[in-house]
Amino acid sequence: MGYSVGQVAGFAGVTVRTLHHYDAIGLLSPGGRSAAGHRRYEDADLDRLQQILFYRELGFPLDEVAALLDDPHADPRERLRRQHALLTARIGELTRMAAAVEHAMEAKKMGINLTPEEKFEVFGDKDPERFAEETARRWGGSWSHEEARARAAAYGKEDWQRMKDEVDVWGAAYADLMAAGTDPRSEEAMDLAEAHRRHLTTWFFACHPKTHLELAEMYVADEHFHAFYDSIHPGLPEHLREAVRANAARLAA
Repeated sequence: MGYSVGQVAGFAGVTVRTLHHYDAIGLLSPGGRSAAGHRRYEDADLDRLQQILFYRELGFPLDEVAALLDDPHADPRERLRRQHALLTARIGELTRMAAAVEHAMEAKKMGINLTPEEKFEVFGDKDPERFAEETARRWGGSWSHEEARARAAAYGKEDWQRMKDEVDVWGAAYADLMAAGTDPRSEEAMDLAEAHRRHLTTWFFACHPKTHLELAEMYVADEHFHAFYDSIHPGLPEHLREAVRANAARLAA
């Protein structure tokens, strides 16, 4: 007779609503139905749910999980080898994060631990705390936000200076691109959008293209982020948003 949605939710530690959503989008449709028409999950469905939850734990979006599981050419043994490699990498990331958190625990607070003088020396009149407050409001409690906080807590003045230097070089290149009238869907603009995504991954958290899209929208909508990017070149927030969209589509192709 299989298992009810409530039983499966209890087994897997997910909500019934989550299972209903997976069914609605075709990611996990139960293999059977009861005489009354209720969902009944079979052993094969539980195996698939286990795979789904594994990839979700690693941060894969649902559409990528579906593509991985529904690939007709996928070798089950190769999938296991890949999962082992992903888990090993994740363990390494968590170990590094734990070390960063331990460092942060010694500091007065999680965040940018610079004196007012050092902040002014590195950032001038652009107070990084204003940007931290907005990201906390939008993504506070998420894995990416906590990872970014942990990394930031481990950075010293020299780290922030190197980071700012990278941003300055990128900003100058993007300003030149816009001054030349380059379309945001051009290869050059997409390459700079990708450089922006990789900068975030290097310094803060693994920035998935979909997360990058959300950030690009924030750069347009939030007054502080908009003012920062607009100061590099008028109209840059909107131009960058389109370049990020084009780059995300390129990466997905």
